[in-house]
Amino acid sequence: MKKNNYLIFPIFFLILISACVGYEPIFKSSNVQFKISEYSIEGDKILGKKIYLKLSNLSKSQKNDPNSKPISIIINTTKNKKEASKDSAGKILEYKITLNTKVEIKDYQTNSKILNQTFTSSIIYKMQDQYSDSVKLENKSVNDLIEKTYQEIIVRISENI
Repeated sequence: MKKNNYLIFPIFFLILISACVGYEPIFKSSNVQFKISEYSIEGDKILGKKIYLKLSNLSKSQKNDPNSKPISIIINTTKNKKEASKDSAGKILEYKITLNTKVEIKDYQTNSKILNQTFTSSIIYKMQDQYSDSVKLENKSVNDLIEKTYQEIIVRISENI
């Protein structure tokens, strides 16, 4: 009986592994074929540049593809930080960061609009005992919001290009 159990578990495990082969996300970033010919960053230049660099790296990965569509992109990013909650003494316990990104994408050759949309995302983070830990947590939260915005932009581009 034990010998049968030792044989059944590896077979079951192999079946589970083979069922996952060939998985591909629906909106895979390699399906989007574009190259950035012209760009402009408005608002918070640092955050806008981070979003642009992510898009630019994706664009450069498809540089030699003849089907890549040349685009012009304008990124306008603003960050808003407000207190989300206070204790009874008035000490701030949590902050809410909101990232607003307006993205306008045009076909570089025909100047027709491909995408004109505002992406808004926010996150709440708790204040830490050490100020440096709070700053690290704020930076991590902002980077998470940038990544979320980037993913949303890629989904919208893949729908429209």
